[in-house]
Amino acid sequence: MSTLTNRITQSRVWRSFFRHGWPDNPLDRSLVMTTNIFFHLHPVKVSRKSLKATYSLGLGVLTAVVFLELAITGVLLMFYYVPSAQQAFMDITRLQANVPLGQLLRNLHRWGAHLMVITAVLHMVRVFYTGAYKPPREFNWVVGVVLLVLTLGASFTGYLLPWDQLSYWAITVGTSIASYAPVFGDTVKQMLLGGPEVGQEALTRFYALHIMLIPALLALLISLHVWRVRKDGGLAANEVKSSDDSHES
Repeated sequence: MSTLTNRITQSRVWRSFFRHGWPDNPLDRSLVMTTNIFFHLHPVKVSRKSLKATYSLGLGVLTAVVFLELAITGVLLMFYYVPSAQQAFMDITRLQANVPLGQLLRNLHRWGAHLMVITAVLHMVRVFYTGAYKPPREFNWVVGVVLLVLTLGASFTGYLLPWDQLSYWAITVGTSIASYAPVFGDTVKQMLLGGPEVGQEALTRFYALHIMLIPALLALLISLHVWRVRKDGGLAANEVKSSDDSHES
Protein backbone atom coordinates (compact mmCIF):
# COMPACT_ATOMS: atom_id res chain seq x y z
CA MET A 1 0.00 0.00 0.00
CA SER A 2 2.80 2.39 0.88
CA THR A 3 4.50 1.60 -2.45
CA LEU A 4 1.33 2.47 -4.34
CA THR A 5 0.90 5.67 -2.32
CA ASN A 6 4.47 6.75 -3.04
CA ARG A 7 4.06 5.96 -6.72
CA ILE A 8 0.91 8.12 -6.91
CA THR A 9 2.30 11.04 -4.91
CA GLN A 10 5.52 11.06 -6.93
CA SER A 11 3.77 10.95 -10.30
CA ARG A 12 3.84 14.00 -12.57
CA VAL A 13 0.05 14.26 -12.56
CA TRP A 14 -0.10 14.40 -8.74
CA ARG A 15 2.77 16.89 -8.52
CA SER A 16 1.11 19.12 -11.14
CA PHE A 17 -1.86 19.52 -8.78
CA PHE A 18 -0.02 19.54 -5.45
CA ARG A 19 3.16 21.60 -5.74
CA HIS A 20 4.41 20.89 -2.20
CA GLY A 21 4.17 18.18 0.45
CA TRP A 22 2.37 18.15 3.76
CA PRO A 23 3.44 21.29 5.71
CA ASP A 24 5.46 19.47 8.38
CA ASN A 25 8.78 21.19 7.62
CA PRO A 26 9.90 24.82 7.15
CA LEU A 27 10.14 24.59 3.35
CA ASP A 28 6.66 23.18 2.79
CA ARG A 29 5.16 25.57 5.34
CA SER A 30 6.64 28.52 3.47
CA LEU A 31 5.36 27.13 0.16
CA VAL A 32 1.86 26.86 1.60
CA MET A 33 1.98 30.57 2.39
CA THR A 34 3.55 31.79 -0.86
CA THR A 35 1.26 29.73 -3.13
CA ASN A 36 -1.95 30.41 -1.21
CA ILE A 37 -4.44 32.08 -3.57
CA PHE A 38 -5.99 34.14 -0.77
CA PHE A 39 -2.68 35.76 0.11
CA HIS A 40 -1.80 36.08 -3.56
CA LEU A 41 -4.88 38.23 -4.23
CA HIS A 42 -4.13 40.66 -1.40
CA PRO A 43 -1.25 43.14 -1.17
CA VAL A 44 1.65 42.55 1.16
CA LYS A 45 1.24 45.93 2.90
CA VAL A 46 -1.84 48.07 3.36
CA SER A 47 -2.39 51.28 5.25
CA ARG A 48 -4.35 51.08 8.47
CA LYS A 49 -6.85 53.64 7.11
CA SER A 50 -7.63 51.54 4.02
CA LEU A 51 -8.70 48.60 6.19
CA LYS A 52 -11.83 50.45 7.23
CA ALA A 53 -14.97 49.37 5.38
CA THR A 54 -15.95 52.98 4.78
CA TYR A 55 -12.66 53.72 2.98
CA SER A 56 -13.30 51.73 -0.22
CA LEU A 57 -16.81 50.31 0.40
CA GLY A 58 -15.62 47.23 -1.51
CA LEU A 59 -16.57 48.88 -4.82
CA GLY A 60 -13.77 47.28 -6.84
CA VAL A 61 -14.57 43.79 -5.56
CA LEU A 62 -18.28 44.41 -6.10
CA THR A 63 -17.66 45.44 -9.72
CA ALA A 64 -15.67 42.24 -10.35
CA VAL A 65 -18.39 40.10 -8.74
CA VAL A 66 -21.09 41.76 -10.87
CA PHE A 67 -18.96 41.09 -13.98
CA LEU A 68 -18.85 37.40 -13.04
CA GLU A 69 -22.64 37.39 -12.56
CA LEU A 70 -23.07 39.01 -15.98
CA ALA A 71 -20.82 36.41 -17.59
CA ILE A 72 -22.85 33.54 -16.10
CA THR A 73 -26.28 34.98 -16.95
CA GLY A 74 -25.04 36.04 -20.39
CA VAL A 75 -23.97 32.49 -21.24
CA LEU A 76 -27.39 31.19 -20.15
CA LEU A 77 -29.15 33.82 -22.27
CA MET A 78 -27.19 32.72 -25.32
CA PHE A 79 -29.03 29.39 -25.27
CA TYR A 80 -32.30 31.19 -26.07
CA TYR A 81 -31.15 34.04 -28.32
CA VAL A 82 -30.32 34.27 -32.03
CA PRO A 83 -28.84 37.57 -33.31
CA SER A 84 -31.24 37.82 -36.23
CA ALA A 85 -33.27 40.89 -37.14
CA GLN A 86 -36.26 38.63 -37.82
CA GLN A 87 -35.94 36.51 -34.68
CA ALA A 88 -34.21 38.49 -31.90
CA PHE A 89 -37.26 40.25 -30.51
CA MET A 90 -39.32 37.04 -30.67
CA ASP A 91 -36.58 35.22 -28.75
CA ILE A 92 -36.66 37.80 -25.97
CA THR A 93 -40.46 37.63 -25.81
CA ARG A 94 -40.39 33.83 -25.74
CA LEU A 95 -37.71 33.85 -23.05
CA GLN A 96 -39.83 36.04 -20.79
CA ALA A 97 -43.12 34.23 -21.42
CA ASN A 98 -42.29 30.55 -21.93
CA VAL A 99 -38.93 29.75 -20.36
CA PRO A 100 -39.06 28.94 -16.63
CA LEU A 101 -37.41 31.80 -14.72
CA GLY A 102 -36.67 33.45 -18.07
CA GLN A 103 -37.90 36.85 -16.94
CA LEU A 104 -35.74 36.60 -13.81
CA LEU A 105 -32.71 35.59 -15.88
CA ARG A 106 -33.09 38.53 -18.23
CA ASN A 107 -33.64 40.98 -15.38
CA LEU A 108 -30.58 39.68 -13.53
CA HIS A 109 -28.49 40.38 -16.62
CA ARG A 110 -30.10 43.72 -17.36
CA TRP A 111 -29.94 45.17 -13.85
CA GLY A 112 -26.51 43.64 -13.32
CA ALA A 113 -25.29 45.63 -16.34
CA HIS A 114 -26.63 48.84 -14.84
CA LEU A 115 -25.11 47.98 -11.46
CA MET A 116 -21.69 47.31 -12.97
CA VAL A 117 -21.64 50.74 -14.63
CA ILE A 118 -22.66 52.39 -11.35
CA THR A 119 -20.11 50.54 -9.19
CA ALA A 120 -17.32 51.09 -11.73
CA VAL A 121 -17.98 54.85 -11.81
CA LEU A 122 -18.20 55.04 -8.01
CA HIS A 123 -14.99 53.01 -7.72
CA MET A 124 -13.16 55.47 -9.98
CA VAL A 125 -14.54 58.39 -7.97
CA ARG A 126 -13.41 56.77 -4.71
CA VAL A 127 -9.92 56.09 -6.09
CA PHE A 128 -9.63 59.70 -7.27
CA TYR A 129 -10.81 61.38 -4.07
CA THR A 130 -8.73 59.16 -1.80
CA GLY A 131 -5.59 59.69 -3.91
CA ALA A 132 -5.21 55.98 -4.63
CA TYR A 133 -4.05 56.79 -8.18
CA LYS A 134 -0.79 58.36 -6.96
CA PRO A 135 2.65 56.71 -7.31
CA PRO A 136 3.35 53.87 -7.58
CA ARG A 137 -0.15 53.12 -8.91
CA GLU A 138 -0.42 55.42 -11.93
CA PHE A 139 -0.33 52.46 -14.33
CA ASN A 140 -3.19 50.74 -12.50
CA TRP A 141 -5.19 53.97 -12.67
CA VAL A 142 -4.81 53.93 -16.49
CA VAL A 143 -5.90 50.28 -16.55
CA GLY A 144 -8.93 51.26 -14.48
CA VAL A 145 -9.85 54.02 -16.93
CA VAL A 146 -9.66 51.54 -19.82
CA LEU A 147 -11.83 49.11 -17.82
CA LEU A 148 -14.42 51.86 -17.30
CA VAL A 149 -14.51 52.58 -21.05
CA LEU A 150 -14.92 48.86 -21.80
CA THR A 151 -17.71 48.62 -19.22
CA LEU A 152 -19.56 51.45 -20.95
CA GLY A 153 -18.90 49.76 -24.29
CA ALA A 154 -20.36 46.48 -23.03
CA SER A 155 -23.45 48.30 -21.81
CA PHE A 156 -23.82 50.16 -25.12
CA THR A 157 -23.43 47.09 -27.34
CA GLY A 158 -25.82 45.03 -25.21
CA TYR A 159 -28.50 47.69 -25.44
CA LEU A 160 -29.26 46.81 -29.07
CA LEU A 161 -29.67 43.06 -28.61
CA PRO A 162 -33.36 43.02 -27.50
CA TRP A 163 -34.08 44.57 -30.92
CA ASP A 164 -37.09 46.59 -29.83
CA GLN A 165 -38.02 50.18 -30.67
CA LEU A 166 -36.24 51.60 -27.62
CA SER A 167 -32.93 49.89 -28.38
CA TYR A 168 -33.20 50.58 -32.14
CA TRP A 169 -33.60 54.32 -31.76
CA ALA A 170 -31.16 54.57 -28.85
CA ILE A 171 -28.39 53.01 -30.96
CA THR A 172 -29.41 55.15 -33.94
CA VAL A 173 -28.97 58.29 -31.85
CA GLY A 174 -25.78 56.99 -30.18
CA THR A 175 -24.00 56.11 -33.42
CA SER A 176 -25.14 59.41 -34.97
CA ILE A 177 -23.48 61.27 -32.10
CA ALA A 178 -20.32 59.17 -32.58
CA SER A 179 -20.18 60.23 -36.24
CA TYR A 180 -19.56 63.84 -35.15
CA ALA A 181 -16.25 62.92 -33.52
CA PRO A 182 -13.37 64.62 -35.35
CA VAL A 183 -11.39 62.73 -38.00
CA PHE A 184 -12.59 59.18 -37.20
CA GLY A 185 -16.28 59.81 -36.50
CA ASP A 186 -17.69 58.50 -39.79
CA THR A 187 -15.31 55.55 -39.76
CA VAL A 188 -16.39 54.53 -36.26
CA LYS A 189 -20.06 54.75 -37.23
CA GLN A 190 -19.46 52.66 -40.34
CA MET A 191 -17.54 50.04 -38.37
CA LEU A 192 -20.31 49.77 -35.76
CA LEU A 193 -23.30 49.69 -38.12
CA GLY A 194 -21.79 48.01 -41.17
CA GLY A 195 -24.12 50.10 -43.30
CA PRO A 196 -25.99 53.39 -43.52
CA GLU A 197 -28.48 52.52 -40.75
CA VAL A 198 -29.15 50.11 -37.90
CA GLY A 199 -29.88 46.70 -39.42
CA GLN A 200 -28.78 43.08 -39.46
CA GLU A 201 -25.13 44.00 -39.94
CA ALA A 202 -25.21 46.24 -36.86
CA LEU A 203 -26.94 43.58 -34.78
CA THR A 204 -24.32 40.99 -35.75
CA ARG A 205 -21.43 43.32 -34.96
CA PHE A 206 -22.88 44.46 -31.64
CA TYR A 207 -23.52 40.83 -30.67
CA ALA A 208 -19.94 39.81 -31.50
CA LEU A 209 -18.53 42.76 -29.55
CA HIS A 210 -20.85 42.11 -26.61
CA ILE A 211 -20.25 38.38 -26.15
CA MET A 212 -16.65 37.94 -27.35
CA LEU A 213 -14.30 40.87 -27.75
CA ILE A 214 -15.32 43.16 -24.88
CA PRO A 215 -15.78 40.38 -22.24
CA ALA A 216 -12.39 38.90 -23.18
CA LEU A 217 -10.69 42.27 -22.77
CA LEU A 218 -12.54 42.90 -19.50
CA ALA A 219 -11.48 39.54 -18.06
CA LEU A 220 -7.86 40.10 -19.11
CA LEU A 221 -7.63 43.64 -17.75
CA ILE A 222 -9.48 42.84 -14.51
CA SER A 223 -6.90 40.11 -13.88
CA LEU A 224 -4.10 42.60 -14.62
CA HIS A 225 -5.79 45.19 -12.40
CA VAL A 226 -6.02 42.81 -9.44
CA TRP A 227 -2.42 41.70 -9.99
CA ARG A 228 -1.21 45.30 -9.94
CA VAL A 229 -3.09 45.92 -6.69
CA ARG A 230 -1.16 42.96 -5.29
CA LYS A 231 2.17 44.27 -6.60
CA ASP A 232 1.69 47.96 -5.78
CA GLY A 233 0.31 47.43 -2.29
CA GLY A 234 -2.15 49.54 -0.39
CA LEU A 235 0.11 52.40 0.68
CA ALA A 236 -0.04 55.77 -1.01
CA ALA A 237 3.20 57.57 -1.74
CA ASN A 238 2.89 60.03 1.14
CA GLU A 239 1.97 57.20 3.53
CA VAL A 240 5.02 55.20 2.43
CA LYS A 241 7.27 58.23 3.02
CA SER A 242 5.85 58.93 6.47
CA SER A 243 6.13 55.25 7.35
CA ASP A 244 9.78 55.19 6.27
CA ASP A 245 10.53 58.40 8.20
CA SER A 246 8.99 57.05 11.37
CA HIS A 247 10.92 53.81 10.94
CA GLU A 248 14.21 55.67 10.53
CA SER A 249 13.56 57.82 13.57
